[in-house]
Amino acid sequence: MAEQGKQGGATVFGPDYVRAISPYVAGKPISEVAREFGLDEAGIVKLASNENPLGMPESARTAVAAAVAELGRYPDANGFALKGALSARFGVPADWLTLGNGSNDILELAAHALVEPGQSIVYAEYSFAVYALATQEIGARAIEVPARDYGHDLDAMAAAMAPDTRLVFIANPNNPTGTFLPAAQIEAFLQRVPSHVVVVLDEAYNEYLDADQQYDAIAWVRRYPNLMVSRTFSKAYGLAGLRIGYAVAQPELTDLLNRIRQPFNVNSVAQAAAIAALADADFLRRSAELNRSGKRQLTQAFDRLGLEYVPSSGNFVLVRVGDDDGAGARVNLALLKQGVIVRPVGNYNLPRWLRVTIGLPEENAAFIAALERALA
Repeated sequence: MAEQGKQGGATVFGPDYVRAISPYVAGKPISEVAREFGLDEAGIVKLASNENPLGMPESARTAVAAAVAELGRYPDANGFALKGALSARFGVPADWLTLGNGSNDILELAAHALVEPGQSIVYAEYSFAVYALATQEIGARAIEVPARDYGHDLDAMAAAMAPDTRLVFIANPNNPTGTFLPAAQIEAFLQRVPSHVVVVLDEAYNEYLDADQQYDAIAWVRRYPNLMVSRTFSKAYGLAGLRIGYAVAQPELTDLLNRIRQPFNVNSVAQAAAIAALADADFLRRSAELNRSGKRQLTQAFDRLGLEYVPSSGNFVLVRVGDDDGAGARVNLALLKQGVIVRPVGNYNLPRWLRVTIGLPEENAAFIAALERALA
């Protein structure tokens, strides 16, 4: 039943399921922390939003500078050039591709295009907050399956599907826990999913996987018409501020997404930068190498401090900073006062933990020193 409220003297109506949504809270920006705690922005370390510490690749900067000259015109609504580059990379036709304003856009498009109010969506406990938001904003029913070792329990997720289930979200690696599902487990799950249920395999952190973890999800898209693979240029490619992601699926699914996708949802600058970044193999290699060494730097410190953490396959590590439910917030505040921004995850029902993005060596060192002081 729709509720109503007063705003500016007018009566505002809205569905109950929309009013019940808690808005997504992003990581604190550096400028906000500087204002709040009276700190110099130049000395603040931000390890909260899983951004690439190398920033935007130089190849993308050059492409952006060239694209600026045409900003008086609308972008290519169908992203012909970028789809061409992705098509060549993955060996799929252009009509198997959907571009999004970040992969977040893809996740929401899938929910809106495939699920009616009252039908159900399945996702795992401790998985990306947008799965729950996308479910709630369309009035769907959430089936949240308890995690196994802070990650997806695919057997339990298969068993939890109801007759009205239309969509399943799987993140691999998972955010915010960093857990990884081997290829064999995912394919076994895909074989069990009814053909009328679409699986969205969210691979936002795919480029950070070690060589022995990598698998060919695009080959699964060719075999399973109900599979959609979602990826982003925000993480390893360093384009978080430009908001660009994409999905790979068979045309029956991409057609539905494009029917509701906003016109011009990906701007010209983002498309140009993404084409350049996609071709920049050296930048991607350096990003992955930096991430591996930074992960060792953090986890070795956690081992030395006797802190529990979840082994991560992403560009972040989830670490437990205390034994009481106030620990995460308390340590987070102590870090903020020292000019270090990480991500509290109490909204994921993990109030004793913090998620720490892997940064440059000196940023990681600053965080470790601040954490030692905070814990003391």
